[in-house]
Amino acid sequence: MSRKPKSKKKRPQGPRPAQRRQEREANREIIEWLTPGSLAEIGHLMATASLLRQEAQGDAVEFCAIVNARSGRCSEDCSFCAQSALHHTQAEVYPLMEAEEIVDRGRAAAAAGAVRFGIVTSGRACPEGPELDNLCRAVERLRAERIILPCASLGLLKQDQAERLASAGLVRYHHNLETGPSFFPQVCTTHSYQDRAATIITARDAGLEVCVCGIVGLGETPQQRLEFFEALAGFLPESVPLNFLNPIAGTRLEKLTPMTAPEALAAIAVCRLVLPMAHIRTCGGREQVLGRLAPLMYLAGAGATMIGDYLTTQGGQPNQDLADLKALGLRPAALDDLLAAYDQEEG
Repeated sequence: MSRKPKSKKKRPQGPRPAQRRQEREANREIIEWLTPGSLAEIGHLMATASLLRQEAQGDAVEFCAIVNARSGRCSEDCSFCAQSALHHTQAEVYPLMEAEEIVDRGRAAAAAGAVRFGIVTSGRACPEGPELDNLCRAVERLRAERIILPCASLGLLKQDQAERLASAGLVRYHHNLETGPSFFPQVCTTHSYQDRAATIITARDAGLEVCVCGIVGLGETPQQRLEFFEALAGFLPESVPLNFLNPIAGTRLEKLTPMTAPEALAAIAVCRLVLPMAHIRTCGGREQVLGRLAPLMYLAGAGATMIGDYLTTQGGQPNQDLADLKALGLRPAALDDLLAAYDQEEG
Protein backbone atom coordinates (compact mmCIF):
# COMPACT_ATOMS: atom_id res chain seq x y z
CA MET A 1 0.00 0.00 0.00
CA SER A 2 1.68 3.21 -1.12
CA ARG A 3 1.43 6.39 0.87
CA LYS A 4 1.81 9.95 -0.31
CA PRO A 5 4.65 11.78 1.43
CA LYS A 6 3.40 14.40 3.83
CA SER A 7 4.50 17.98 3.58
CA LYS A 8 7.22 18.79 6.05
CA LYS A 9 6.11 20.56 9.21
CA LYS A 10 7.76 23.82 10.14
CA ARG A 11 9.97 23.64 13.17
CA PRO A 12 9.32 26.18 15.90
CA GLN A 13 11.40 29.35 15.96
CA GLY A 14 13.68 30.14 18.89
CA PRO A 15 12.73 32.59 21.63
CA ARG A 16 13.00 36.33 21.14
CA PRO A 17 15.55 38.13 23.34
CA ALA A 18 12.80 39.86 25.31
CA GLN A 19 11.37 36.52 26.30
CA ARG A 20 14.53 34.95 27.66
CA ARG A 21 14.45 36.26 31.24
CA GLN A 22 10.77 35.31 31.64
CA GLU A 23 11.54 31.87 30.24
CA ARG A 24 14.45 31.37 32.64
CA GLU A 25 12.14 32.22 35.55
CA ALA A 26 9.49 29.84 34.23
CA ASN A 27 12.11 27.11 33.82
CA ARG A 28 13.15 27.45 37.45
CA GLU A 29 9.55 26.92 38.51
CA ILE A 30 9.17 23.90 36.22
CA ILE A 31 12.36 22.36 37.59
CA GLU A 32 10.88 22.68 41.09
CA TRP A 33 7.73 20.91 39.85
CA LEU A 34 9.89 18.01 38.63
CA THR A 35 11.06 17.24 42.17
CA PRO A 36 7.87 17.09 44.26
CA GLY A 37 7.85 15.66 47.75
CA SER A 38 4.19 14.68 47.58
CA LEU A 39 1.16 14.60 45.29
CA ALA A 40 -0.18 17.71 47.03
CA GLU A 41 2.76 19.71 45.69
CA ILE A 42 1.81 18.99 42.06
CA GLY A 43 -1.99 19.13 42.27
CA HIS A 44 -2.24 22.34 40.27
CA LEU A 45 0.34 21.10 37.75
CA MET A 46 -1.61 17.88 37.17
CA ALA A 47 -4.90 19.76 36.82
CA THR A 48 -3.40 22.01 34.15
CA ALA A 49 -1.89 19.06 32.28
CA SER A 50 -5.20 17.18 32.42
CA LEU A 51 -7.00 20.13 30.86
CA LEU A 52 -4.41 20.23 28.05
CA ARG A 53 -4.94 16.51 27.41
CA GLN A 54 -8.70 17.04 27.27
CA GLU A 55 -8.33 19.93 24.83
CA ALA A 56 -6.02 17.94 22.55
CA GLN A 57 -7.69 14.52 22.65
CA GLY A 58 -11.04 14.74 24.41
CA ASP A 59 -11.88 11.68 26.49
CA ALA A 60 -10.27 9.14 24.12
CA VAL A 61 -7.12 7.27 25.21
CA GLU A 62 -5.04 5.29 22.72
CA PHE A 63 -3.86 1.79 23.56
CA CYS A 64 -0.82 0.38 21.77
CA ALA A 65 1.12 -2.86 22.03
CA ILE A 66 4.46 -4.15 20.78
CA VAL A 67 6.17 -7.35 19.70
CA ASN A 68 9.84 -8.00 20.37
CA ALA A 69 10.39 -9.38 16.87
CA ARG A 70 14.15 -9.90 17.28
CA SER A 71 15.69 -10.07 20.73
CA GLY A 72 19.13 -9.70 22.27
CA ARG A 73 22.75 -9.48 21.13
CA CYS A 74 22.59 -5.76 20.42
CA SER A 75 26.01 -4.25 19.74
CA GLU A 76 25.17 -0.95 21.46
CA ASP A 77 26.03 -0.07 25.07
CA CYS A 78 22.86 1.74 26.24
CA SER A 79 23.21 1.72 30.03
CA PHE A 80 19.63 0.67 30.77
CA CYS A 81 19.14 -2.03 28.13
CA ALA A 82 18.77 -5.72 28.94
CA GLN A 83 19.38 -6.63 25.29
CA SER A 84 22.87 -5.17 25.02
CA ALA A 85 25.47 -7.86 24.32
CA LEU A 86 27.72 -6.00 26.78
CA HIS A 87 25.33 -6.74 29.66
CA HIS A 88 24.75 -10.07 31.39
CA THR A 89 20.98 -10.37 31.80
CA GLN A 90 18.24 -12.95 31.48
CA ALA A 91 16.85 -11.39 28.29
CA GLU A 92 15.88 -13.89 25.61
CA VAL A 93 17.96 -14.15 22.43
CA TYR A 94 16.31 -15.15 19.15
CA PRO A 95 16.42 -14.19 15.45
CA LEU A 96 13.85 -12.21 13.50
CA MET A 97 10.34 -13.64 13.59
CA GLU A 98 8.71 -14.66 10.34
CA ALA A 99 6.09 -12.31 8.93
CA GLU A 100 3.22 -14.66 9.80
CA GLU A 101 4.15 -14.75 13.48
CA ILE A 102 4.44 -10.96 13.59
CA VAL A 103 0.99 -10.70 12.01
CA ASP A 104 -0.42 -13.16 14.55
CA ARG A 105 1.00 -11.05 17.37
CA GLY A 106 -0.64 -7.99 15.81
CA ARG A 107 -3.99 -9.78 15.70
CA ALA A 108 -3.64 -10.70 19.37
CA ALA A 109 -2.81 -7.08 20.23
CA ALA A 110 -5.93 -5.91 18.39
CA ALA A 111 -8.05 -8.45 20.24
CA ALA A 112 -6.69 -7.08 23.54
CA GLY A 113 -7.80 -3.55 22.61
CA ALA A 114 -4.71 -1.99 21.03
CA VAL A 115 -5.17 0.29 18.02
CA ARG A 116 -1.44 0.60 17.23
CA PHE A 117 1.11 -2.20 17.03
CA GLY A 118 4.86 -1.66 17.16
CA ILE A 119 7.24 -4.13 15.53
CA VAL A 120 10.53 -3.85 17.45
CA THR A 121 13.91 -5.37 16.62
CA SER A 122 17.09 -5.34 18.68
CA GLY A 123 20.28 -4.05 17.12
CA ARG A 124 21.94 -0.85 16.03
CA ALA A 125 20.20 -0.36 12.70
CA CYS A 126 17.24 -1.31 10.56
CA PRO A 127 17.47 -4.81 9.06
CA GLU A 128 18.32 -5.02 5.36
CA GLY A 129 17.81 -7.43 2.47
CA PRO A 130 15.54 -10.45 3.10
CA GLU A 131 14.91 -9.39 6.70
CA LEU A 132 13.55 -6.02 5.60
CA ASP A 133 11.46 -7.82 2.97
CA ASN A 134 10.02 -9.99 5.74
CA LEU A 135 9.17 -6.98 7.88
CA CYS A 136 7.51 -5.21 4.96
CA ARG A 137 5.38 -8.28 4.26
CA ALA A 138 4.15 -8.19 7.86
CA VAL A 139 3.36 -4.48 7.59
CA GLU A 140 1.48 -4.99 4.32
CA ARG A 141 -0.60 -7.81 5.82
CA LEU A 142 -1.49 -5.87 8.93
CA ARG A 143 -2.42 -2.78 6.96
CA ALA A 144 -4.54 -4.81 4.53
CA GLU A 145 -6.44 -6.51 7.37
CA ARG A 146 -7.38 -3.11 8.89
CA ILE A 147 -7.46 -4.49 12.42
CA ILE A 148 -4.58 -2.44 13.84
CA LEU A 149 -2.19 0.29 12.68
CA PRO A 150 1.40 -0.93 12.16
CA CYS A 151 4.37 0.98 13.54
CA ALA A 152 8.01 -0.04 13.77
CA SER A 153 11.10 0.50 15.91
CA LEU A 154 14.04 -0.92 13.97
CA GLY A 155 17.03 1.21 14.91
CA LEU A 156 19.01 3.72 12.88
CA LEU A 157 17.38 4.24 9.51
CA LYS A 158 18.52 5.04 5.96
CA GLN A 159 16.35 7.03 3.57
CA ASP A 160 15.71 4.13 1.19
CA GLN A 161 14.67 1.91 4.10
CA ALA A 162 12.28 4.55 5.40
CA GLU A 163 10.71 4.95 1.98
CA ARG A 164 10.39 1.17 1.60
CA LEU A 165 8.59 0.91 4.93
CA ALA A 166 6.30 3.81 4.07
CA SER A 167 5.42 2.19 0.74
CA ALA A 168 4.54 -1.04 2.57
CA GLY A 169 1.97 0.88 4.61
CA LEU A 170 3.86 1.65 7.81
CA VAL A 171 2.13 4.49 9.64
CA ARG A 172 4.65 5.56 12.25
CA TYR A 173 8.34 5.07 13.06
CA HIS A 174 9.48 4.91 16.66
CA HIS A 175 12.99 6.01 17.56
CA ASN A 176 13.82 7.40 20.97
CA LEU A 177 16.25 10.15 21.83
CA GLU A 178 16.43 8.31 25.20
CA THR A 179 17.42 11.48 27.11
CA GLY A 180 18.50 15.07 26.54
CA PRO A 181 21.65 16.00 24.60
CA SER A 182 23.75 16.95 27.63
CA PHE A 183 23.13 13.65 29.43
CA PHE A 184 23.18 11.33 26.40
CA PRO A 185 26.93 10.53 26.61
CA GLN A 186 26.27 9.08 30.09
CA VAL A 187 23.68 6.71 28.58
CA CYS A 188 25.33 5.53 25.37
CA THR A 189 28.77 5.83 23.74
CA THR A 190 28.45 3.50 20.71
CA HIS A 191 26.35 5.98 18.76
CA SER A 192 25.54 9.64 19.22
CA TYR A 193 22.56 11.80 20.02
CA GLN A 194 22.97 13.23 16.52
CA ASP A 195 22.65 9.73 15.03
CA ARG A 196 19.30 9.33 16.73
CA ALA A 197 18.12 12.77 15.70
CA ALA A 198 19.06 12.04 12.08
CA THR A 199 16.95 8.87 12.04
CA ILE A 200 13.90 10.79 13.28
CA ILE A 201 14.36 13.34 10.51
CA THR A 202 14.84 10.55 7.95
CA ALA A 203 11.55 8.91 8.98
CA ARG A 204 9.73 12.24 8.82
CA ASP A 205 11.15 12.99 5.37
CA ALA A 206 9.80 9.66 4.11
CA GLY A 207 6.28 10.72 5.09
CA LEU A 208 6.10 8.67 8.28
CA GLU A 209 4.73 9.94 11.54
CA VAL A 210 7.25 9.82 14.38
CA CYS A 211 7.03 8.40 17.89
CA VAL A 212 9.86 9.86 19.96
CA CYS A 213 10.75 10.06 23.64
CA GLY A 214 12.90 7.91 25.92
CA ILE A 215 13.35 7.12 29.59
CA VAL A 216 13.22 9.31 32.67
CA GLY A 217 14.96 8.37 35.90
CA LEU A 218 18.28 7.41 34.27
CA GLY A 219 20.18 9.58 36.73
CA GLU A 220 19.62 12.87 34.91
CA THR A 221 19.05 16.08 36.89
CA PRO A 222 15.70 17.87 36.82
CA GLN A 223 17.31 20.49 34.57
CA GLN A 224 18.39 17.77 32.14
CA ARG A 225 14.92 16.24 32.24
CA LEU A 226 13.42 19.56 31.20
CA GLU A 227 16.10 19.90 28.51
CA PHE A 228 15.04 16.47 27.24
CA PHE A 229 11.37 17.45 26.92
CA GLU A 230 12.27 20.70 25.20
CA ALA A 231 14.50 18.81 22.74
CA LEU A 232 11.60 16.46 21.98
CA ALA A 233 9.35 19.40 21.17
CA GLY A 234 11.70 20.43 18.38
CA PHE A 235 10.82 17.26 16.43
CA LEU A 236 7.04 17.84 16.64
CA PRO A 237 6.34 14.15 17.35
CA GLU A 238 2.82 12.82 17.03
CA SER A 239 3.50 10.36 19.85
CA VAL A 240 5.75 10.68 22.91
CA PRO A 241 6.35 7.27 24.56
CA LEU A 242 7.49 8.08 28.09
CA ASN A 243 9.27 5.25 29.92
CA PHE A 244 10.34 5.15 33.57
CA LEU A 245 13.54 3.37 34.48
CA ASN A 246 12.90 -0.09 35.90
CA PRO A 247 16.46 -1.17 36.73
CA ILE A 248 17.30 -4.57 35.24
CA ALA A 249 19.81 -6.88 36.92
CA GLY A 250 22.97 -7.19 34.87
CA THR A 251 22.79 -3.72 33.31
CA ARG A 252 24.95 -0.77 34.30
CA LEU A 253 21.96 0.86 36.01
CA GLU A 254 20.90 -2.20 38.00
CA LYS A 255 21.51 -0.48 41.35
CA LEU A 256 19.98 2.89 40.50
CA THR A 257 17.04 3.81 42.72
CA PRO A 258 13.82 4.25 40.67
CA MET A 259 12.05 7.58 40.74
CA THR A 260 9.07 8.03 43.07
CA ALA A 261 5.46 7.98 41.89
CA PRO A 262 5.05 11.76 42.46
CA GLU A 263 8.22 12.38 40.42
CA ALA A 264 6.87 10.20 37.60
CA LEU A 265 3.51 11.98 37.59
CA ALA A 266 5.29 15.35 37.57
CA ALA A 267 7.37 14.20 34.59
CA ILE A 268 4.21 13.23 32.69
CA ALA A 269 2.60 16.57 33.49
CA VAL A 270 5.62 18.67 32.49
CA CYS A 271 5.97 16.63 29.30
CA ARG A 272 2.34 17.52 28.51
CA LEU A 273 3.00 21.20 29.17
CA VAL A 274 5.96 21.21 26.81
CA LEU A 275 4.21 19.10 24.12
CA PRO A 276 0.54 20.02 24.53
CA MET A 277 -0.75 18.46 21.30
CA ALA A 278 1.21 15.18 21.27
CA HIS A 279 -0.05 11.83 22.50
CA ILE A 280 1.89 11.48 25.75
CA ARG A 281 2.12 7.69 25.95
CA THR A 282 3.11 5.97 29.20
CA CYS A 283 5.11 2.81 28.56
CA GLY A 284 7.76 0.69 30.27
CA GLY A 285 8.15 0.95 34.03
CA ARG A 286 4.76 2.52 34.68
CA GLU A 287 3.54 -0.42 36.78
CA GLN A 288 6.72 -0.60 38.85
CA VAL A 289 7.10 3.16 39.42
CA LEU A 290 3.48 4.31 39.69
CA GLY A 291 2.08 1.21 41.36
CA ARG A 292 -1.48 1.74 42.60
CA LEU A 293 -1.29 5.38 41.52
CA ALA A 294 -1.03 4.36 37.85
CA PRO A 295 -4.56 5.61 36.90
CA LEU A 296 -3.46 9.11 37.94
CA MET A 297 -1.20 9.19 34.87
CA TYR A 298 -4.25 10.24 32.81
CA LEU A 299 -4.99 13.06 35.24
CA ALA A 300 -1.33 14.08 34.88
CA GLY A 301 -1.74 14.48 31.12
CA ALA A 302 -1.14 11.06 29.56
CA GLY A 303 -3.42 10.41 26.60
CA ALA A 304 -2.14 6.99 25.56
CA THR A 305 -0.52 3.95 27.08
CA MET A 306 1.12 0.68 26.12
CA ILE A 307 -0.76 -2.45 27.13
CA GLY A 308 0.52 -5.98 27.58
CA ASP A 309 4.18 -6.92 27.93
CA TYR A 310 7.20 -4.76 27.13
CA LEU A 311 10.40 -5.82 25.38
CA THR A 312 11.96 -7.83 28.19
CA THR A 313 9.66 -7.22 31.18
CA GLN A 314 6.11 -8.19 32.00
CA GLY A 315 3.32 -5.64 31.77
CA GLY A 316 -0.14 -5.43 33.31
CA GLN A 317 -3.46 -6.85 32.20
CA PRO A 318 -5.31 -4.93 29.46
CA ASN A 319 -8.60 -5.52 31.28
CA GLN A 320 -7.28 -3.50 34.21
CA ASP A 321 -6.33 -0.65 31.88
CA LEU A 322 -9.86 -0.64 30.48
CA ALA A 323 -11.30 -0.62 34.00
CA ASP A 324 -9.10 2.35 34.92
CA LEU A 325 -10.39 4.34 31.95
CA LYS A 326 -14.00 3.59 32.82
CA ALA A 327 -13.49 4.64 36.44
CA LEU A 328 -12.11 8.00 35.27
CA GLY A 329 -14.86 8.64 32.70
CA LEU A 330 -12.48 8.06 29.79
CA ARG A 331 -12.79 5.68 26.83
CA PRO A 332 -10.43 3.79 24.53
CA ALA A 333 -9.80 5.45 21.16
CA ALA A 334 -11.77 3.88 18.32
CA LEU A 335 -9.81 2.19 15.54
CA ASP A 336 -12.45 3.10 12.94
CA ASP A 337 -11.91 6.80 13.61
CA LEU A 338 -8.17 6.44 13.16
CA LEU A 339 -8.52 4.39 9.98
CA ALA A 340 -10.90 6.95 8.51
CA ALA A 341 -8.43 9.73 9.20
CA TYR A 342 -5.58 7.86 7.50
CA ASP A 343 -7.79 6.91 4.56
CA GLN A 344 -8.64 10.56 4.01
CA GLU A 345 -5.00 11.61 4.34
CA GLU A 346 -3.82 9.02 1.82
CA GLY A 347 -6.49 10.06 -0.64
